[in-house]
Amino acid sequence: MKKFFKWIVLALLAVLFVGTLVFLYRKSQAAPVVYQVEAPAKMTIVKKTVATGKVIPRREIEVKSQVSGVVDKLYVTAGQTVKKGAVIARISLRPNMLNVNQAQAQLLSARTSLQKQAADLERYKKLREQRLISDLDFNQHATDYKLQQEAVQAAEDTLLLLRTGQTRNASNVSNMIPATIDGTVLDVPFKEGSFILETSTFQAGTTIATLADMNDMIFEGLVDESEVGKLRTGMELVLNIGALEGKPFKATLEYISPKGVTDQGAIKFTIRAAVTLDQELFLRSNYSANADIVLDKREDVLGINEKNLIIEDKKTFVEVETAPQRFEKREIQTGLSDGINIEVVSGIAAEDKIKKR
Repeated sequence: MKKFFKWIVLALLAVLFVGTLVFLYRKSQAAPVVYQVEAPAKMTIVKKTVATGKVIPRREIEVKSQVSGVVDKLYVTAGQTVKKGAVIARISLRPNMLNVNQAQAQLLSARTSLQKQAADLERYKKLREQRLISDLDFNQHATDYKLQQEAVQAAEDTLLLLRTGQTRNASNVSNMIPATIDGTVLDVPFKEGSFILETSTFQAGTTIATLADMNDMIFEGLVDESEVGKLRTGMELVLNIGALEGKPFKATLEYISPKGVTDQGAIKFTIRAAVTLDQELFLRSNYSANADIVLDKREDVLGINEKNLIIEDKKTFVEVETAPQRFEKREIQTGLSDGINIEVVSGIAAEDKIKKR
C-alpha cells in the first residue's frame, strides 16, 4: 500500500512539473507589450484658483421704525421695486401712557400760564395807555406772552406726536415708514398686526423691510492663503452660478481682505468683485457661486500631459522614442502647469514622441 501511494505522489509531481514548463513556454511565446506614444502639442495653459462664495447686492438696507406700535398697513411685498421716499408701511401707535400723562400735564400747565400771561398783558396795555409804564416794560411783557404761546403749541405738538405720530406743521409723519433708497424689496419679515419696537440709542429696533439695489451686485468669497498672495485688484474673474448652469458671469476683483479668517481649519481671505450683469438674466441675492481666478497663463506653448513625467532626484524626465518601441530617458525643463497639462521649456521638440504612462 505504501509503495502504491509513493507512485501516486511521484505522478502528481511529474504532472505539476510538466504543466509549469508548458505555462512558461506559452508565456514566452505571447505577443510583446506595445507602448503607446504621443507627441507634444501647442496649447494654452492656464493656472487658476477657485473661490467659493455668493452673489450679494453691494447695498442692502434694513428699514426700521422710529416709533413703537403695531403694523397697521403694508404697502409693499417682497420682489417689488420702490423709489426712495415711497411709503412702505403705516404704524398704528401704542404710546406709553406715562409719557402721554406727562405731556397732558405739561400742556395743561402751559395753557394755565398762557391765560395768566394774557390777563397780565391786558392790564399792562391799560397801564401803558395811562402812561404809567414805559413802552420798554410793555414790550417785555408782550414778548413773554408770545413765548408762552409757543410753549403751548410745543406742548400740543408733543401730545399729538405721542398719539398720532405727527405734528400739525411737520411735513413727515413718523408712523409712515418711507423707503430710504431706490431698490428692490428683498424681504418683509413682519405681517400686518405685528408689534414692533422703535429705534433708539438703546436698541436697534424692528426691521420693517429689507431693500437692496439689484443693479449693483458683487461676488463675495473666500480664497486659500496659499493663493491670496498671487491676487491683484483688477483681475478678471469668471463666476459659475449653481442656479444658472452654463451661464458664466464676468467680474472684476476690487477688494482683498488684509485679515484672514478660519474656515474648516484653514486660513482663508475674503475677496469681493464687481459683477458685470446680463440684461437677460436676473441675479438673485445670495446665489451661491464659484469664481475662477486666472493666476497665470501661457499661450501657444509646447506642452504634454503631466502624468507622462518621471520625477527622480528633483529632476524631471520623459521617455522619448528613438526607434520603434525603443525609448530613452531624457531630462526636460518644465514651466507652468494647470494640473493636467504642463509647459515644456526645453529638452524635447514638437516632432518627438514620448511614452504614455
